[in-house]
Amino acid sequence: MSYDRNAVPSAFSGLRLLPWETEPGKPCFLSTDGTHGLLSRLADELEADQLRDGAHVLTGARAVLDDRKAGEFALRHALRATTQVLGDVLRVADSRGARLAQPDDDDGDDDVDKGGGDRS
Repeated sequence: MSYDRNAVPSAFSGLRLLPWETEPGKPCFLSTDGTHGLLSRLADELEADQLRDGAHVLTGARAVLDDRKAGEFALRHALRATTQVLGDVLRVADSRGARLAQPDDDDGDDDVDKGGGDRS
């Protein structure tokens, strides 16, 4: 499985991007009413596994990079594993980011410093 951010529609409002894809490599989405049904829980578990795998691969890749004697095979293997888990982590980030509540344009303007004024 390889995640391509450009293949996923930028606006998939109301749909959850799932951490797996179809046989031909198309993204899968889930429409829910906000409840955590079986597929949502399964997706949550797979995302957690993918994030754990990412941390594990990162540790291994750092070890290979720190080993001055690491050969081409070890470097290629580490890079291949790293790119795979990076795709998984980006998919998780995009899925979770799309499910965050979007702030209203009117809310939060008080916290923005528009510059130009002295606050003393």
